Amino acid sequence: MNTGKTISELKLGESASLTKTITEADVLAFADVSDDHNPVHVDEAFAKTTMFKGRIVHGMLVGSLFSSILGTQLPGNGSIYLGQELKFIKPVRFNDTITAKVTVIEKLLDKNRIKLETTARNQDDELVVTGIATIMPPKA
Repeated sequence: MNTGKTISELKLGESASLTKTITEADVLAFADVSDDHNPVHVDEAFAKTTMFKGRIVHGMLVGSLFSSILGTQLPGNGSIYLGQELKFIKPVRFNDTITAKVTVIEKLLDKNRIKLETTARNQDDELVVTGIATIMPPKA
């Protein structure tokens, strides 16, 4: 197994991304795994009565894309996800294509921690989720 980048190898401004179209099957599987069957996600008739006028994707499903990037790309294998602040800006709809991106914004050398800006944009380049992740990259 390849080890991800250490704090000394990471550069401010370095980024990685992942693009995924989120399907109904993804939402239903996430509802089962998370046990979050809120009808705004799984019941079209109910969701039409809400301010969203239809079903929306779980915000944490979109947020989980950051975990994929952080654990497999940047910093990568061996990194530990310590925290995440998220702000949900716009609803994500079924079959939206989301591009999640992480960018190194701070290096805390003495603690072996990095902070990364996390953003997710839909196919129209609209910001849907934003936040900050705190990660412990692998040791040298």
